[in-house]
Amino acid sequence: MGRRKIEMKMVKDSGSRQVTFSKRRSGLFKKANELATLCAAQVAIVVFSPGGKPYSFGHPSVEAVAERFLTLNLRSRVSIPRQLVAQPQREAKVERLSRRLNAILNKLQAEMKRGEMLDEAVKAARKRSKFRKTINEINLYELIEMRKAMGQLRERVKQRMSEIEASSSLLLLSKMATKQAES
Repeated sequence: MGRRKIEMKMVKDSGSRQVTFSKRRSGLFKKANELATLCAAQVAIVVFSPGGKPYSFGHPSVEAVAERFLTLNLRSRVSIPRQLVAQPQREAKVERLSRRLNAILNKLQAEMKRGEMLDEAVKAARKRSKFRKTINEINLYELIEMRKAMGQLRERVKQRMSEIEASSSLLLLSKMATKQAES
């Protein structure tokens, strides 16, 4: 579909809104990281997802930038100790850790989506199955019924495997006969 201009209005669908939030948040954090790296700027961003979950990015840290912002008026009267002055090695380490944190957060988010998909698949399978309870919820009679059903399923799978093996053997023999006839 490609890139296109998106009208600036709230996304109505909550699922699409969450996806848009995730993509825009990572883009915003990436831009803030670039600004901090290229311009040696101190940056802090705090956002809350539509679900209320907080996300933050800070260079050198959110706390340091917030503290500097909150004490801006006091700064003219207070001298900054040498230890607090950002050092290039420290900035590079913070940048590496920030990138690592973003990568871990992205993996976590992907795993959470995967978990949600698996939960949905389990729910859908449970709806299709005559066994709608989890193993901890069934009684002895239901367990015996489930065992019988599993045995029947196993026999049907074995039978189908035999049919597939037989048909593949016939197909192989047919191909061999065709090759011999051509020779």
